[in-house]
Amino acid sequence: MRKSLPVEDLARDERFVRVPITDRMNDPRSVTNTRMRTQAKLTPKRPDASDAARSLMHGIFVGEIQALEGAGRTCWDFETGDGRDEAPFALKLDMARQCWDEARHCEISVKLSDWMGTEIGEFSEGTFLYEAACNPDPVLRLTGVNRALEGLAIDVFNTMRDFGDAAGDPVLEFCEDWMLADEVTHVKMGSDWLRRLTADDPERRKNALEFQRVVDKLFSLGGFRGEDDESPVKLARRFRELAGFGDDEIDEIAEVAHEALREAQARRDALAADAAS
Repeated sequence: MRKSLPVEDLARDERFVRVPITDRMNDPRSVTNTRMRTQAKLTPKRPDASDAARSLMHGIFVGEIQALEGAGRTCWDFETGDGRDEAPFALKLDMARQCWDEARHCEISVKLSDWMGTEIGEFSEGTFLYEAACNPDPVLRLTGVNRALEGLAIDVFNTMRDFGDAAGDPVLEFCEDWMLADEVTHVKMGSDWLRRLTADDPERRKNALEFQRVVDKLFSLGGFRGEDDESPVKLARRFRELAGFGDDEIDEIAEVAHEALREAQARRDALAADAAS
């Protein structure tokens, strides 16, 4: 089996349509550039609540596929050991356990998509989660995937669980609550292993946390994820605390989201100015 499989070689059937993150970020019609115009807190009262929830559910589904692929690659891509470019056997065991969880999440997500009236491939598949899981440094994989992207999954599952409760959908609420508990475990594994693997290497920890900040900013998607009450995806402070984040780290993620929102607003203003001229 090949090591470090590139994203373009991932197996997908004809139902899946991939859109690179750069295309999403540069498309003025994307969530990143339209949040202030069309995006708001996900509640049953939103006129587009059904489509927004189905789109988010589809995003969860493809994210679970890539999380499964990424955790599996970490088990395989690195030799077993304690070297800088190796992965301890106990870490591989944790990643294998995560593969088990992600496979179950894929099954749950497919059934939830059917329940919500969504077909696989109705919405596009972004690829950045798997790309973050291709980092050649196992510590950066942990921060980029387990702490940043799985951290986003905590926020998304919490949002979808609350939406299911508000919409009177016990199936959606129960399934999201079940998966949320797993995501807290996955993020906690990333937090614990980051500290263990960089205990004697502060420079490596600094670089890993900087990579996490880059990923967090990209996936704030112009303010789509934030801490204000109208954010489509709300930052889940309590669950992040359980997953090993300190208050200062959560504050920084909230500030990164605000910064992404300000930059997206600047892009929208520039587009409006160009259109007016």
